[in-house]
Amino acid sequence: MTAAPGGDPRGMTRRQLIRHGAWFGAAVALTVAGGEVISHIGGSAPGPAADDPHALRFVQVSDSHIGFKGPANTDVTGSFARAVGQVNSLGYRPDFVMHTGDLTHLSTAAQFDQVDQMLKGLNTGQVFTVPGEHDSVDDHGQKYRARFGAGSRGEGWYSFDVKGVHVIALVNTLALEKLGHLGNDQLEFIERDVAGLSADTPIVVFSHIPLFAMYPTWGWGTDDATQALSYLRRFASVTCLNGHVHQLFSKTEGNVTFHSATTTAYPLPHPGQGPAPAPLTLPAGQLGDALGIRQVNYQPGQHDLAVKDTKLS
Repeated sequence: MTAAPGGDPRGMTRRQLIRHGAWFGAAVALTVAGGEVISHIGGSAPGPAADDPHALRFVQVSDSHIGFKGPANTDVTGSFARAVGQVNSLGYRPDFVMHTGDLTHLSTAAQFDQVDQMLKGLNTGQVFTVPGEHDSVDDHGQKYRARFGAGSRGEGWYSFDVKGVHVIALVNTLALEKLGHLGNDQLEFIERDVAGLSADTPIVVFSHIPLFAMYPTWGWGTDDATQALSYLRRFASVTCLNGHVHQLFSKTEGNVTFHSATTTAYPLPHPGQGPAPAPLTLPAGQLGDALGIRQVNYQPGQHDLAVKDTKLS
């Protein structure tokens, strides 16, 4: 979805959001084939040649909620294990895997231990994470950072470069009383981090909560994201990938494309369907269609990234 000039998603009604956004399991410019939802950004090819050593391939997984107990998914450990197996069966070794938050459901030491061990089973060059609010429920993310925060700055944010792409990992979940907030320290980090980069450097930004106002009533938005994105407007290609909402959604504003990911745990309702985003229990046999992983490919010399969402079923 490309926002109309001067448009503001916060001013949309639920009906408008559904009509313009294709909320029901679909990404923009998509193709559905063989149980896969494929989104080609800007008409790009599905991905680089398998033997191209300069191509970047990474996988996004999200919202595993290890420790959740409920009828929406009685075995979140099993479904996350299937996601790990799916990544390991892709036919190539991703350069990295990023988990975009809510690794655990209640941020207990045992849940962090379990998800850490499962992530170590991924066949990839490196595993990265950002925290979700479920990883920060009682200590503003201290246990999370003790386990996954090595090398990060401030309260867990960081960046790195890989195969010509600059990756930024942000934290917008630490204050449960004010979800969807980056804060001045992190905004200054973003500004300094990209200051020396060429405008043709592809930028990929990871966060748990969307960096656009998807549905602020439910905390599905980041209140100071406009300031963060202002530092990225000069770049030719910016891709923002988030979790939190447990459903696929894509949106484009100028040079910035936003992709919300699905989950490996349980679905949530579409915006406005009910008073709060509580776990949805689907009819028997349908859960796998609501869960999945995301592959992202980048071919040097192109501005756009190719995004492919694959169902867990």
